[in-house]
Amino acid sequence: MVEFLQQLNENQRDAVLYNEGPSLVIAGAGSGKTRVLTYKIAYLLKNGVSPYTILALTFTNKAAREMKSRIAQIVGEETARRLWMGTFHSVFSRILRREADKMGFRSDFTIYDAQDSKNLLKAIIKEKSLDDKVYKPATVQARISKVKNALITPALYEKDTELLNTDNQTGKAQMSEIYTTYWNRCRTAEVMDFDDLLLYTYLLFRDHPEVIEHYRNQFRYILVDEYQDTNSAQHEIIRQLAGNHHRVCVVGDDAQSIYSFRGANIGNILNFQNMYPESKLFKLEQNYRSTQTIVNAANSLIEKNREQIPKRVYSENTVGEKLQVLSAYSDYEEGYQVAMQIAQIRMLHKYEYKDFAILYRTNAQSRVFEEALRKINIPYQIYGGLSFYQRKEIKDIIAYMRLIANPNDEEAFKRILNYPARGIGATTLDKIVKAANLYGVSLWEVLSNPIDYNLGVNSGTATKLAGFHRLISGFIEDNLTQNAYETGHAIVQRVGLLNELYENKTPEELSRVQNVNELINSLYGFVSTRMEEGNPDIKIRDFLAEISLLTDQDVGKDENADRVSMMTVHSAKGLEFKNVFVVGLEEDLFPSERSRGNYKELEEERRLFYVAITRARENAFLTYSKSRFHNGQFRQSAPSRFLKDIDRQYLKFSEEMNVSAVERMQAPARNPAYTEPSNLSRIKSDESNLVTYQSIGDLSVGNTIRHERFGLGKVIELTGEKDNAKAKVEFESFGSKQLLLKFAKFEIID
Repeated sequence: MVEFLQQLNENQRDAVLYNEGPSLVIAGAGSGKTRVLTYKIAYLLKNGVSPYTILALTFTNKAAREMKSRIAQIVGEETARRLWMGTFHSVFSRILRREADKMGFRSDFTIYDAQDSKNLLKAIIKEKSLDDKVYKPATVQARISKVKNALITPALYEKDTELLNTDNQTGKAQMSEIYTTYWNRCRTAEVMDFDDLLLYTYLLFRDHPEVIEHYRNQFRYILVDEYQDTNSAQHEIIRQLAGNHHRVCVVGDDAQSIYSFRGANIGNILNFQNMYPESKLFKLEQNYRSTQTIVNAANSLIEKNREQIPKRVYSENTVGEKLQVLSAYSDYEEGYQVAMQIAQIRMLHKYEYKDFAILYRTNAQSRVFEEALRKINIPYQIYGGLSFYQRKEIKDIIAYMRLIANPNDEEAFKRILNYPARGIGATTLDKIVKAANLYGVSLWEVLSNPIDYNLGVNSGTATKLAGFHRLISGFIEDNLTQNAYETGHAIVQRVGLLNELYENKTPEELSRVQNVNELINSLYGFVSTRMEEGNPDIKIRDFLAEISLLTDQDVGKDENADRVSMMTVHSAKGLEFKNVFVVGLEEDLFPSERSRGNYKELEEERRLFYVAITRARENAFLTYSKSRFHNGQFRQSAPSRFLKDIDRQYLKFSEEMNVSAVERMQAPARNPAYTEPSNLSRIKSDESNLVTYQSIGDLSVGNTIRHERFGLGKVIELTGEKDNAKAKVEFESFGSKQLLLKFAKFEIID
């Protein structure tokens, strides 16, 4: 037996060795899924299978790189490099560029990101004089994305009475027309969006039997990672490629299917065995990541779901601590409780900051935790921030590159026509757009032949447009003989973008200059690496193809930085930390309010919580607040029903927490806020004539109170009278604070 297979447990090894037909590998959290995929490919290669005949599909470039790197260590760099391995979008874009002419595209078509797509839709909605409050670009974009992932073209949309009826009922009767216009404009501009990469691949295989036959013969072995996250389009393309040989291995975990909002369909993995009756099922149930207690707690949670493939994940690691449930009176106090816990645990157990993660349901929750961490000087970083390639100054330069690679790119044209400012205004651009739409050509075509397309501009504007045309044409010509680095460097120098940024020497502008320089550095590294690999002719189109397919999980935190990580649970999938805080565990927050009355959505929310818990290796903390600031006011919150779903034996409740609150699923009532006192008990007057009191109304020195934001505290001093009455309170989480009783919101505990 091949030596590296000795590193696998029995179930992992069985999954690796079976390659005769379809197989489903259900991989529980932390069970070594990546190792199985990696070794399966290495095993095939070691047994003489050509890397050219293996297709391995992932959801992130990072996952593909890691797998390819591990495979290279076993079979060698040269062999690993020849594998067809990458994200669905990167592999299918590679196929589409090869076969572009069959779909009516040039091979150097541009790929629009989400913002480019939204900008084009905004323009179309405006051109059609539609109300953008009814036809919100983001909503229209989501609608088009959904139907594309369901493999519905504009022609099919126009005939689908159910879709049309839905549009009419929601007041969006022009949706089909917008979709058709968007589709045609993208084709004219020689661009595809991310959803098109899937849809056009499906159409290519469906409509061209010779093409699908070629790739079926080529890809004798198909492996798919994270199959629970596939949408309908990805699922159908796999079926097309598997053809008659059915040598397809899908790996995933139905318990971690959490992306339905992106179109993921859990039914793809649940129904795999029905689709391939001859398939073999392998279960990876040993968790190598977490303590036994964390694994058992997660099991007791997820077993409440109806839709799942039965399995029992187990751990042979240490038993570990119970999951700690912490309650706070407000979200504000919750933030400080978590921050203080991190500080204390780090000191007591010698952890680094990067050993901690705070996971929340929505991005909006991050603010209170940021504030709390900053207060006690704990460094942190947030996942899901603006990626490098989405920064304005970078997108500006990339727009030049895109127009050079594909002059028909409409959004790139619009972005740089007057940047840096060259006196070409919105009115002129509008005339170019109208002429292009009238004649059904690209904006660049109108600019290249303004007389032929009756572009009505004055001589001054015509001169400016001609200058822009010469500039881009010169770049296009130079690009024929230059590599990507040389072209990118020339753009920055000749267009004068750095001069634009240097005008204001603010820290923000200097940061943008640094970003531009970093882009040039990345171009140099990109070209150098590929030249070293034996590819001397590396053009701008190659660089654009690389960066356009980066996913949101390919850019993020600096893994070497010693900082607490903060992110949504969705962003945390695939990651692990020694200590995890899952926060905001309240009804209508986690689970989301949208899941009310819908068991499918509730089950996905439960799977999301399962993912959150199983990110923890050593310790998991579950926190909730009894009140939360929402829409301008504090409102009471009930603990999440998911806390009740976890077997009590695996939980440890904080001392002050009323455990029965979790059982009853309701938050404790608050006493009315301050009312003007009817009695004062004077104690003394100090040298500054400030009168202090033993009691004011029902409040006395020594009382314990629970404040709406600050939680528990002890009254140590009372001063003032009537509207100026104040209490000095020593809070457990926030230290000493002075409260004006007229406005303070609290209840007296004792």
